[in-house]
Amino acid sequence: MMYYGEAPGATQTTNATPNTANDCYFIKPGASRCVWLAAVYVIGKGAGLTQITGIVFRGITWTTTASSGGTALTPDPDDEGYQAAVHTSGWAAGAVTSGTGGPNNRFTFGCGVASPGQWIPPSGLIDEMPMLQGGENRSIDIQNITGGVSLNFEMSLKTRE
Repeated sequence: MMYYGEAPGATQTTNATPNTANDCYFIKPGASRCVWLAAVYVIGKGAGLTQITGIVFRGITWTTTASSGGTALTPDPDDEGYQAAVHTSGWAAGAVTSGTGGPNNRFTFGCGVASPGQWIPPSGLIDEMPMLQGGENRSIDIQNITGGVSLNFEMSLKTRE
């Protein structure tokens, strides 16, 4: 198994309409290997806010077609000796183009508008990580939603092949 880090390295923003989800990240398996979502780390970047709220993140799986668009990410291997990743991923400051079918909700977590949050499998075992088979035209996505408007956050993820 090989682990990769994926981080847009840029500020992302929740929707300008309260309680409206943005699909802000996706991974899609390559033709030859399965892909697992191993962890998600987020932090709210609020400054000078007059409201106290949180940002909810949902891990979902689109079951018919994969998400697309946004800005492509190049997975960074944890070990220089790993092969290049075959899965693809993308992110958007606002929203990527969502897939179709479902979605199946896999997990939910959150962070404050100026504090961190994370999702990791409860026991850290691979069988608790969302997974897609190699060659599938499906994706695992992260959506964000909040009662506030246009809140800033940053995100980084760990994937596994």
